[in-house]
Amino acid sequence: MQREKRTALSSVRGSARDAVSPDLDRLIHERIRLGIVSALAVNRSLTFNELKGLLKTTDGNLSVHARKLEEADYIVCSKSFDGRLPKTEYHLTGPGRKALERYLNHMEALIRATREG
Repeated sequence: MQREKRTALSSVRGSARDAVSPDLDRLIHERIRLGIVSALAVNRSLTFNELKGLLKTTDGNLSVHARKLEEADYIVCSKSFDGRLPKTEYHLTGPGRKALERYLNHMEALIRATREG
């Protein structure tokens, strides 16, 4: 019985390993960054404070993760003023949308492989 379980588990692990290629986008895989690109995929744009509230994170944490996504050209940041108050707004780029789509495809393949095993 134990041996059968181990064999079945090895089979699922093997299938899952095959389903997720080594080039899984680790940049998006991190929770806060995945949250940022996912939120921007369903919203035309979001302000810094909207993202911070949505993701329940700190200013510093959001800034660091957003900067990494900007450096990868997944999002763009625009700064302006709303009256006298500074306003930081984020938008998902074309490459960012494609990266999210590839990432979701990888995750769907992993889920299928795990369920089929």
